[in-house]
Amino acid sequence: MVGGIDDLGTWLEKIIKEFVNESPDNTLRNEANERAWDKPLVGFSSGADPLYDFFKEDIGLFFLKPLEWFEVTFPELEVQAGELTVISWILPQTETTKAEHRLPREMPTERWARARVHGEEFNDKLRRHVVEELEDAGYQAVAPMLSPHWRRETSERYGYASSWSERHAAYVAGLGTFGLCDGLITPKGKAMRTGSVIARVNMLPSKRTYDDPHAYCLWYAKGTCKECVARCPVGAISEDGHDKERCRTYLQATRRYVEEAFKFKGYGCGLCQTGVACESRIQPEIYQ
Repeated sequence: MVGGIDDLGTWLEKIIKEFVNESPDNTLRNEANERAWDKPLVGFSSGADPLYDFFKEDIGLFFLKPLEWFEVTFPELEVQAGELTVISWILPQTETTKAEHRLPREMPTERWARARVHGEEFNDKLRRHVVEELEDAGYQAVAPMLSPHWRRETSERYGYASSWSERHAAYVAGLGTFGLCDGLITPKGKAMRTGSVIARVNMLPSKRTYDDPHAYCLWYAKGTCKECVARCPVGAISEDGHDKERCRTYLQATRRYVEEAFKFKGYGCGLCQTGVACESRIQPEIYQ
């Protein structure tokens, strides 16, 4: 027990949920000052989980495992992978944002674009908040996405990649599996964003109830659905998966539309995350 904390999981989950549910910064910054994110999910994974070794081998040597993030952030410390925990969270889109965005369209709605920009700014504040709370309690911590060591990379196998993946960390923490479009399907659905912090805290990881990285996707599990294929305005999703370069090119093209239509600098697409079966939940057919 450090600083009076004897249940780290409960404490960390409370920190995250209270910040998301109560912070005035959780806003789309629109005229109505609507919330950017609904109630979050939280999960934990061990820094020694063998999946992180697999990611480094599978994605590329540039991918930094939790221990490597600590080694570059705190070079003066001697740390073992098993001493580290990756704290992951899911920030679901609000029902108002999803309802608007799921209508037939080829460009993002204003709410979705605001969630992509201002909502992610809040996600950064949440990352900093979790790190600060941990440090105040005497634990070293780092948010990879805020680190100068985070960088974009090109994977020989997967193309567009980076030195850390929030979705992969959430997958290891038992928070969801990947869909045909590469989005993470969680108990709150695929319309979400995710974040993480790595900390030197010794705690049990969350239960991971799947072995298949595509377990919650109806296409991979049952050979049905493919609704995300029809939702993509540029054909970046097919039975073969997700064309990340075509997707990224289109995403960048939305910047001009958002600035002209909504009068702020932003971007976004996410059409494959709404108007689909897995928008807000894991489909019950998965368990049949």
